[in-house]
Amino acid sequence: MKQTDYDLIIVGGGMVGATLAIALKNTDLRIALVEAFELNNQQQASYDDRGIALAYGSQRIFETMGLWSELQPMCTAISHIHISDRGHFGVTRLHAAKENVPALGQVITAKLLGSVLYKQLEQQNNLDIHCPTRVVSMEQHSDSADITLDNGKALSAKLIVAADGAKSTIRNLLKLGEHTVDYQQTAITANVSTERTHQSWAYERFTDTGPVALLPLSDNRCSLVWTVKTGDDAALLDSDEATFLKQLQDRFGYRLGHFTKVGQRNSYPLHLHQADQPIQHRVVLIGNAAHSLHPIAGQGFNLGLRDVVALADVITNYQPDCGDARALTDYKEWRLNDQDDVIDATGLLVNLFSNANPVLAHSRGAGLSLMESLPPVKRWLARQSMGLSGKQPRLARGIKL
Repeated sequence: MKQTDYDLIIVGGGMVGATLAIALKNTDLRIALVEAFELNNQQQASYDDRGIALAYGSQRIFETMGLWSELQPMCTAISHIHISDRGHFGVTRLHAAKENVPALGQVITAKLLGSVLYKQLEQQNNLDIHCPTRVVSMEQHSDSADITLDNGKALSAKLIVAADGAKSTIRNLLKLGEHTVDYQQTAITANVSTERTHQSWAYERFTDTGPVALLPLSDNRCSLVWTVKTGDDAALLDSDEATFLKQLQDRFGYRLGHFTKVGQRNSYPLHLHQADQPIQHRVVLIGNAAHSLHPIAGQGFNLGLRDVVALADVITNYQPDCGDARALTDYKEWRLNDQDDVIDATGLLVNLFSNANPVLAHSRGAGLSLMESLPPVKRWLARQSMGLSGKQPRLARGIKL
């Protein structure tokens, strides 16, 4: 086999790419991480003040990786979830106590999560970090793959892992097709303060223009993800604080009393991107490079994190050649059902709940009421939201990931 610079090169140092590197810190693998921005730089879109909902299954993953003791003090627990449809009857409530778990999930800002991940990367002995730099070309060979960076460096590895987001450079270089859906919606994100304490409740409020999600944060703040029709976002972003909060109040209601303050507002358009062939010769796409979702169920990062632990598990069992085609096939077979199920469920929720059709509206209300009265159905929904469906990660060869 050709001698390579690394066993694997991770392209993309956002939350998914950084977590994969850390998951492999106790292995003998030689790893490189290539990132376009300085680590933990505010220019890096992955690490802003957005709230990230960590499902209970994701918390368990971070516990296995030995990171939870650092993350927990920065997190706010989700003890309850309230799901409703604006203007229609029917509501579903989920409770951690009834699921026999300490919390249904945790909320942490992307910036704080990034600070913990980058602290770990700086201490990692089997990792070289190349940043800020970008990949400009790539070649695949029988037993290796080579990349060239915009600083002129050439690197080779047995496996290239593309964790470089929805606009993946690696995917574009490979000229891979993808399934895309333009939801014609835009997500407005901000942190807001409320008159009443959130008491660890998370809210998903469906409206005819898209969902309004509020996640509990520290200091009686909530992380807001407000989905609106594309074109309506500009006025909301440019409006003064009082106008913005008044319109948010109209969409969400008064379960938390009045909204009293809003922080910096940001927005991003909502699309589905799903790579047709995320497994290529000596290359694998994970996270948003493979599947970028609508935030309606808060599953994007949690799905990417499950990609991470599955890939870390598989490739440690295929040393010395972690890019072996059998390893990538094993990974694909492990992850395909989970990815497809989450993507299909997300698309169904978007079509069902972002719709003003009166027949669908009454059906939604009836469905929420029925779900509230059927414990087995509620338990299924709770397990889905906690990321506990499907095959769970195991420890590969006794290695603590």
